[in-house]
Order: sequence, then structure tokens, then C-alpha cells
Amino acid sequence: MPQVSLTDRFVAGAKSSEVQTDYFDDSPKTRGLCLRVTKAGRKTWSLIFTSPKDGKRARMTLGGYPATSLARARTLAIEAHGHLDEGHDPRDIAAAQVASAMTVAGMIESFLEKHAKPNLRSAGEIERRLKKNVTPIIGSMKLADLHRRDMNRVVDPVLKRNRRVEASRVFEDFRSVVRWAVARGDLDHNPFDGMKKPNGSVPRERTLSDDEIRAVWNGLHTILARSKACQRIIKLCLVTAQRVGEVAGMAVGEIDLDAATWTIPGARTKNSRRHVVPLSTTALELIKKALKDVGEDATHVFLSSDSKGPLSPLVVAKTILRAQKPSEGRPLGRFCIPHWTTHDLRRTALTNFAVLGIPPVVAGAVANHISVTKATVTLEVYTQYTYEKEKREALEMWANRIAAIVAHEPSADTTTPGGGA
Repeated sequence: MPQVSLTDRFVAGAKSSEVQTDYFDDSPKTRGLCLRVTKAGRKTWSLIFTSPKDGKRARMTLGGYPATSLARARTLAIEAHGHLDEGHDPRDIAAAQVASAMTVAGMIESFLEKHAKPNLRSAGEIERRLKKNVTPIIGSMKLADLHRRDMNRVVDPVLKRNRRVEASRVFEDFRSVVRWAVARGDLDHNPFDGMKKPNGSVPRERTLSDDEIRAVWNGLHTILARSKACQRIIKLCLVTAQRVGEVAGMAVGEIDLDAATWTIPGARTKNSRRHVVPLSTTALELIKKALKDVGEDATHVFLSSDSKGPLSPLVVAKTILRAQKPSEGRPLGRFCIPHWTTHDLRRTALTNFAVLGIPPVVAGAVANHISVTKATVTLEVYTQYTYEKEKREALEMWANRIAAIVAHEPSADTTTPGGGA
């Protein structure tokens, strides 16, 4: 590692024939100051020193050249030596300075780009909640000024809107951001440690009655006339007992028409486990008609408006919500039944499994609930049976039950199970 008298001219012309070369400044005042030059020509200033915290050699980046000049690099090195003389690690001082300058909005953006988007499937939802509920209220605040009361400033307006579940999730999201920042060293401590998240709403217990199933199934073709994709997704949520995100994101490659199966990869399931869904005759007909509509070159069964990807489950949820908006003469919306969601359809299906005498372990296998099918060490390790035969029988039985329910009021469109659109 060469030691040279660094000058502006030398730094500007410095090169490396190796992968990288470190040039150390020979001035006693800036001992450890290093210009690292890569073979590609990139130049970076750093300081090599012994940390007073653990006595180990450490490297601290001071900036890149030419953005950071030789004079500025020397100034930073001298300042760092001053902190070392006082027994402080200059990296800690630099981190504290960054934290004092960084805003909450900057911390959120850093969290999203460096952690959430590369690692979390729910990154989109987390980003939406943070930018809707946190950034507008305290986004401009410096991290150094962040206080426990600021969590309440974020959560209270959500609670005021009577969105308790969302308030709970916003609390968890923001706390996760801060914990991540502490782990990185952007913050010295988490001001939200010890705070309790708002209680979410009481778990929904809504299941649709036979009359309500009939009203939804037979009403879809007129109430959601402009979106056959949404019609079919809703019906598939009910007939397969799967989540709306899994149904809406159904890829063409996941469907085996000959075997009548739909294989959801672990990357798309809530528990990250591959899940095989046997397709009843009703489900198969719905999917075949959807495939015919999207064409042979489509990658997904239900396409977004720009045909560049799958239809978002949020679009389906908003479509259902609009249809249920009260109006004069229709206080319960166009379906004329109390409010329901796609997850209520899943709950309805699984509840009817019990009514039909289907064993809980089979219902759990259909729902991909590990808590039922792999509840103990014995079941997890030794029981590898996947209940494919029983799942198929259960789903076919449930499809036949739906057919009997909706047949009481035949639709003008061919949307009854077994031949549905």
C-alpha cells in the first residue's frame, strides 16, 4: 500500500493496474487518510483507524472524488482524529449527524428501497399505508426529534376514521421502519419501544346465507356487468375457498386443465408454501372461459386494464365496494344484502364444509392452513399426506351445493355452477 504526498494533480491522475490500489497520505496530521482507486477509475476517500470501542482496525468512508476534494478529505480526516483523541469512534459521530439531518420521510424511503421492496411481498401495501398515514403528518420531521407522541399523531387520525385494523397495521409498519433504522445505526434508540399497538377490530365472523350466496352469484352479471374478470374472480373465491389475491394473480402456467389443478407457488401464498387446488367442474369452466377471453399469449388468467400484468385484488375490492355503496332506495347497495368482502366468501365456503360434514383437516388442507394440517411436530414431520383426493371431493361437493343454492333463481346469463361464465 503506497504512501505518497497527495496533491490535487496526483489525485486527478491516479490510476490502478490492479483491481484496486490504496494511496495513503504521508502527512502526520491526516494519518490513515486513503485514496482508493479501482481499475475502472473510481476514486473514494476513506480513513483507516483503530476504533477506541474495541481496539480493532476500521475503515470509514469519507466520500468520493471529485465530489469530495483533497482539501475536504483532509479536513474530514483531521476532524475524525479529533473525535478519536476524545475517545469516540468517528463512525458513531457521523451516524448521529446523518440521523439528525435525515427526516422521517427519508427514513421511510430508505426502508422501502433497501429492505421492504427487495424482501417483502407486502411492500406495496406497506408503502401505501406509510405514505398515506405517516409521511403527510410527520414526514418533514428530523429523526433526532422523533418522540413517542409522534406515533399517536400518526395513529389517532386513522382511529378517528374508525379504521382500527388499518391503525394497527400502520403502527406495526412505522415501528418496523424505526427498528430497521436503529439496527442500521441511523437512530440510536427506538422511541416506540414499550408502546402497545391499537387493538384491531373484532375478527370478522360474516358468512353469507344461502339467500345471500344466491343474490351475489346471480346478480354479478348485471351488477358488475362491465367487468367479467371481477365476476369470475368473485365466483372462484367462493367455489375454491382461496384468497382474492391468489385468485386475481392466477398465472396461466399455474393451471393444468388436463389434471384439473391449480398450483399456487409458495411465492404467492400467505404461508409461503406451495399449494395445489383441485378444480371442480364449476371452477374449471370459469377458468376456461377466462382463458379464452385473455387469449393464447396472456401470462395471467385475469389481466389488468393495461394488459401488462394480473388484475390487482385492490381493484376487485374497490369494485365490490362501489357496488355496495348505499343509495336512495337501496340502503344496502346493489346486491341488496349487508356488506360483504371476498374474504367473507372464503369463510362462507369453509363454514359450509363443516355443514357438509367435511373433516376439519381436509378443510384446512383446502384453505392451506398449516395450523390445522401441520399443527404438531408429528403432523409436520411424519405426516406428508397432502389430502389431494379428499380436497377434490370436498371442493366438488361444495360446488354442487352452490349449484343447488343458486338454481332457486336461475340467472338470465349462463352463470350457474357447472356452466358458468
